[in-house]
Parts: sequence; C-alpha cells; structure tokens
Amino acid sequence: MAASSDATWSAQGTTPDAIEAALRGLLAERHAENEGWVPARALNMIVFEDAEWGGEVANRLRGVGRYHASRLVVLSYSRRRERLDARASVVAEGDPRPGELGLLRETVVVELGERHLDDLYTIADPLVVSDLPTLLWSPHGHHRVVRELLGLAQAVLVDSVDEDDPREAAERACELSREAYVVDLAWLRSTPWRERIATAFDPPAARRELGTLSAVGVRHHPESGIAAMLLVGWLASRLGWEVERLVAHEGALTARAHGRRQDVTLRLEATPEQTVRGLAGLELKTADGRVLRLDRGPGGLHAYSRRPGKGGGADRELRWTMLGASRGEGGILGEGIRQALLRDPTYTPALKLAARLAP
Repeated sequence: MAASSDATWSAQGTTPDAIEAALRGLLAERHAENEGWVPARALNMIVFEDAEWGGEVANRLRGVGRYHASRLVVLSYSRRRERLDARASVVAEGDPRPGELGLLRETVVVELGERHLDDLYTIADPLVVSDLPTLLWSPHGHHRVVRELLGLAQAVLVDSVDEDDPREAAERACELSREAYVVDLAWLRSTPWRERIATAFDPPAARRELGTLSAVGVRHHPESGIAAMLLVGWLASRLGWEVERLVAHEGALTARAHGRRQDVTLRLEATPEQTVRGLAGLELKTADGRVLRLDRGPGGLHAYSRRPGKGGGADRELRWTMLGASRGEGGILGEGIRQALLRDPTYTPALKLAARLAP
C-alpha cells in the first residue's frame, strides 16, 4: 500500500527529550489530519551505524517490506561529530476511510560523535516506546556499544558471518544469548536447508534412518564457515551427538561426532566460486548407503536422493528442484526483524555446539 506524504522534523544541537517531544507532536499532527491514523505499536528497533555507511543500511532497511519496525531509532555515529543533531519522520500507510485504521510508523535518526558514547543509554532510552519489545542491531560491529545498550533490548540482531573468526563469532553470540534473545542472520540463511532436511526425513520409515547417519558434508561461501558450523550444530543438537573440534585436513575442516549408534564423519569445505554468503551444498550419507544431496542452484535448491536397491537390484535415484528457497538479503533482514517477536528454541543449542566445533 502506498504511503502518503511524511510528517517531518529536524533540529541541530538538540536533546533526547526534545526529540521525543517532536515525535509526539508529529503523531498528534497526523492524527489530527485523519482520526483513522494510529501509531503502530509492535516493535522498537535501535540501529547503531557508522555514518559513512548510513546509505547502505538505509537501503537494507527499506528492503524489509512489511516487517519494518513500529519505531526505528538510528544512532548514526561519526567520531569527530561534536553536536547532537536529529531528524524524525512519521509515515502514514495509506489513507483510511471513515471507520478504518491506518498505521503510522516512526523513524528518528540521531547524529552523534565520540563524545556522546558515554551517554548513549541516556540518549536512546527516551526514544523507544515503553512496554514494547526492542531489537538492537549494530551492523558494523561496535561490540562495546551493543553492551552499553543491551539494557534497553530484549533481542539482539547479529550476523555471525561478519566476524573474521568463527570461534569468536560463536562465543560472542553465546555470551549475548545469556542476556537477550539472539537473532542471527547466518542462522536464518540456513532455514531452507534445515526445512528440506527435516522434510526428507519426516516419513516414519525415513526418520529411523537419522540414527544411521554416517557422514555429513557441507560446502559454503569462504566467509560463511560459521553458517556451516551452525547447520552441523543443529543436526548434532537434534540427534544427540557429541562433537569434537574441527581440524584442517586436505583443504577442509574435518571432525567426528559421536552418535548413540555410531560415529559420524564431518567435513566442512569452503567453495571459492560461491558468490553470495551462506551455504553452497550439503550431503548426508547413512550407513546403509542412502545419500541425500542439496546444492544451491538457479531458482532454488537442487536435490538428489539415492537409495540402494533391494536384493541386489538397481539403486533408486531421484532428482528435483525445490523452488524459491532463498529470500535474498532483504528478505533475510526482514525475517530477522520478525524473529525478534518470536522464539526459535533450536538456535541456542545449535550455537553452543557450533562453538565447540569452531577451530
């Protein structure tokens, strides 16, 4: 639905209380224009960004579609900035007719500098709507800032593939998870893969084969090793495996997991030709010779399944394409914002085992 014109405000050398008062004024102004306009009240989102990359972050946030936060507070940081400047807007979705309602979504951008970091909590606190869950995102790192603002948030958005060291990424996410709900974009990118694995082994006869898995191989973007570890951590946590730390071996990372019935060989391999973040391929093997393979391809995931023939007969092979498996990066961020209002109980156990796997 097309948005009507924005109500806007800006000021130089302002204060958090003045910004909050301006937001209230903008909301009252829009409601006076049309009584059907009411403020959306589902989620606050605080974004701490480097000012030089503000345009990129804004483009990413515009791509989230209907999952835009009710109130978005952007803290735009430039080290040498001395003055606190701000601009705010209230966007009305549609033009409600009598008896209908239309939502108002608020965005405030606060430009600040090094001298304001010690007061960051005080600056942000008045700008979030009380009694709403708050999602915190720092796309350019700034881990100290995340710690400073964590008291305002119930959920933290991270992207573990942004960290150079998979072990540091997993340990940092584990630490955050003890104080807030962690939404990890690296985890969300693997959702189609996890869904397809679960579907493949959902029939009762196939479910029994999970206990006979003997090998797991994952191929991934060179910067997405942690994503592969999270996927293996998910399998291990769901199937009760004990995992060892991965070690470099013949151009890959390998380890063994110890299942209830047998050991499982693990192999994670970077794929240089992969141009987008995330997983490139997955292969599962069982002790009796079944093979399930998923590969990223045009339009979705390309699947291959092979079962040994009975009584010496020919193997049974199937190939098919699962369409629309990827949401794209805009869709991933939108899903991350949506997940702040949900809870995925499988992420934290997978994360803890990924931390054990990380070399």
